[in-house]
Amino acid sequence: MRIMLRVTRESLVAAVLLAGLSSAHAQSAYDYPWCAIYTNRSGAQACYYATYAQCMATMWGIGGYCIPSPYYRGPRAERRTHRY
Repeated sequence: MRIMLRVTRESLVAAVLLAGLSSAHAQSAYDYPWCAIYTNRSGAQACYYATYAQCMATMWGIGGYCIPSPYYRGPRAERRTHRY
């Protein structure tokens, strides 16, 4: 009985410690500027790529293409204006 209580207590402590370590927020398609479109029958879309190169590296071996994410709401690039 004592062994069972000790194991239960140690498991509870470990669970609390692990829960405290993983406090990052969940990522969503709104967080990434590039989407992969798979060219198989499904035509699935995955918008979890930070760069075009990262997206294309994934699509290279399995087939597909990359587009700018229609969901991305990140910072907009500033337009440069020419001053004369």
